[in-house]
Amino acid sequence: MSGSTSGRARRLPQAVPEPQVDSAQQDGGELEPWPRGISRRASMRISDVLAALRIEFPAVTPSKLRFLEEQGLVEPVRTPAGYRQYSPADIERLRFVLRQQRDRYMPLKVIGERLAALDAGLEEETPARARLAARDGVVQRQADRWGADALAQDAGVAPELVAELVAAGVLTPRPGGTFDPWAREVVVTAAELAQHGIDVRHLRQFRAAAERQADLVDQVTSPLRSQRSATARAHAGQLSAELGEVCARLHTALVRAAVADLTP
Repeated sequence: MSGSTSGRARRLPQAVPEPQVDSAQQDGGELEPWPRGISRRASMRISDVLAALRIEFPAVTPSKLRFLEEQGLVEPVRTPAGYRQYSPADIERLRFVLRQQRDRYMPLKVIGERLAALDAGLEEETPARARLAARDGVVQRQADRWGADALAQDAGVAPELVAELVAAGVLTPRPGGTFDPWAREVVVTAAELAQHGIDVRHLRQFRAAAERQADLVDQVTSPLRSQRSATARAHAGQLSAELGEVCARLHTALVRAAVADLTP
């Protein structure tokens, strides 16, 4: 052996172990925005996003997506041509926002605060699977428009009941004779009331009360709808939905209070 080694084997430098990086962290040590662990590869167009969301939110529109973007709740990537592209993580974020609005009646400011807490890791939330909310839980399929016979079949009632509701003005079909998804709830509820002797003609007062409440919402939101800005129109739609839910809650509370007086 050469004298430089002094008869001993040369020691190889030990490899320094690389630091373990949390999978929830991005490059630079920053916490990945919520939801974590879901692809952020932005390759989906607005039409793709709408298709993914409409199974649960059939009323969502491109204007609604742009409005939520302007509120800072989602940040799609812009292509060099200026088109928006979304990732699967963006869709889950949008789903979270829409659910908070629908299920908890949260205003956007509060939803934004919740998302900020989730982004910072101060709260935890597991992204829920896409579903279609119904009165009795989750249904397995979705129809953008019901035909009268399909509506009756899915609601488990005779077609004559649907025809009676239309004749009484409780249900209003769209051009072509189709019905929106919410019509099923009306039909099922009408059938339950009929079992207690409450005839279809008695339901007109419910429709009249709903229309009066819609008139109030219209008065509040009409200045926004009259503007040409897509943002203003989207805001009008959002505000209409929020006020509609508040009116429904007030109506429910008043009915429960009135019925409580009938209990001995």
